[in-house]
Amino acid sequence: MDLLLSLFPIVLLIYLMTRKHAVPSYRALPLVAVILYILKLAYFGTDPNRVNAGVVDGLLTAFVPISIILGAIFLFKTMEYSGAMEVVRRWLNGITENKVAQAMIVAWAFAFLIEGASGFGTPAAIAAPILVGMGFPAVRVAILALIMNSVPVHFGAVGTPGWFGLGQLPGIEGPQLLEIGFKAALMHSAAALVVPVIALAFALSLQEVRRNLIFVYLSIFSCIVPYLIAARFNDEFPSVVAGGVGLVISVFLARHGIGLAKQSGEREKAERVALPALLIASFPLWGTVMVLLITRIKQFGIKPLLTDRAEWLSFSLGTLGDFQLSRALVLSLENIFGTGMNFSYALLYIPALIPFFLVSGLAFLLFRSGREVINRTFSESLSQMKKPVIALLAALVFVKLLMLGTSDAPANSQIIGNAMAQMVGPYWQFFASYLGALGSFFSGSNTVSNLTFGGIQLSIAQQLGLNTQTILAMQSVGGGMGNMVCINNIVAVCSVLSLSHKEGFILKRTVVPMLIYGVIVECHDIED
Repeated sequence: MDLLLSLFPIVLLIYLMTRKHAVPSYRALPLVAVILYILKLAYFGTDPNRVNAGVVDGLLTAFVPISIILGAIFLFKTMEYSGAMEVVRRWLNGITENKVAQAMIVAWAFAFLIEGASGFGTPAAIAAPILVGMGFPAVRVAILALIMNSVPVHFGAVGTPGWFGLGQLPGIEGPQLLEIGFKAALMHSAAALVVPVIALAFALSLQEVRRNLIFVYLSIFSCIVPYLIAARFNDEFPSVVAGGVGLVISVFLARHGIGLAKQSGEREKAERVALPALLIASFPLWGTVMVLLITRIKQFGIKPLLTDRAEWLSFSLGTLGDFQLSRALVLSLENIFGTGMNFSYALLYIPALIPFFLVSGLAFLLFRSGREVINRTFSESLSQMKKPVIALLAALVFVKLLMLGTSDAPANSQIIGNAMAQMVGPYWQFFASYLGALGSFFSGSNTVSNLTFGGIQLSIAQQLGLNTQTILAMQSVGGGMGNMVCINNIVAVCSVLSLSHKEGFILKRTVVPMLIYGVIVECHDIED
């Protein structure tokens, strides 16, 4: 009964969002969050204080994706209304008018780089609007961006899912993390031979993809070869390195038509964009990447300054908890309702104020934007966020309640994970990646998935005599492929693209490549 009631809200959510007359996420998510809240109190007997603390924690945590999405929307509204986006479109069309090449450059190589630098769902938020602006259908772009943002994820946000998400486990240190990272890179690379093609088939006609398949694979290999090489020696930068190298090579190949089908008829000569004009117009894009890299690569020494938790001021909020503000503007609410649960928000490190709003402000100055452009950017960005805010607030409450447990009463997520392990027993290696995907479906984060299920995966591997590094690599790869179906990510990309009531439609399509991804991972004999 514990398992059935743990699964019930999840099954109901999927049903409501994928049925013929789908319920929009901003209605379905609050409903299942309320149902789970009642179940936690009435059936699972969870301490009401802890349940209410979980609700508060979820509501506060939701401001992480909300602020990131708002920042991404704001950045692209800045580019759109300043005219910069039109210059970037002309430049991309000047490289090639081939839609397959454009999709690989933006949604594969460029998004690979962004994932390596930032994570947090930023790649889809940045890449998707560019492609929509180039004439790609918005719903298809959403599916494309979600599927593509899977291969680089283990090394996303400068390797956070690996060195932090799995580095908390006993006995998993530097050499083990490096080996896990390399195995994860091998699994991801095996899937990369198939999954990007599937993603393109959702966005473009299969015939068009087939005619340009040589370019597609050249672009894929331009990323995964440096990805594998870097993963052998480092567990932080493989996605950054691979994305950067792959982007340069993909642009070069596209410009020279290498691997691309010959276009029938006479192609109109595209307007050439001068390099200085391109550099200025694309400043919001490359400026964002540069700021992300500078603030996240620890060798620059900026990250500790933005995440410093040394207390600046603090005061009590009574039974709600203790508020603290650090010198680096990290806002914290500690000991919520006396439960020991804590929330923190690094205002300068979460990719919202820096880089999105910072770069947008500099862009306004660079483009000499008038008050009308600035006001329109603000008003439309806020207007676009109304329904996604409701959905995300409910989604994070739902996630926090699913993951709420104690040593005596395991969390619903752990009940589901343990049940999966007991059902398959010695065949666990064929299902390990799907548990990782389930963690990402719950939380929207490969890192959180690894933190939640990494211990379970390690215990199962040790009990069954399986290679622990292989199983943990499968866990993390599963967390990456789970990004395709994560409700948070789907809501986020829909909000950036102003798509209404399309979350269930997208989920029904992204689940297919997610399942295929898992099969590839499980059939890939990593020990060879």
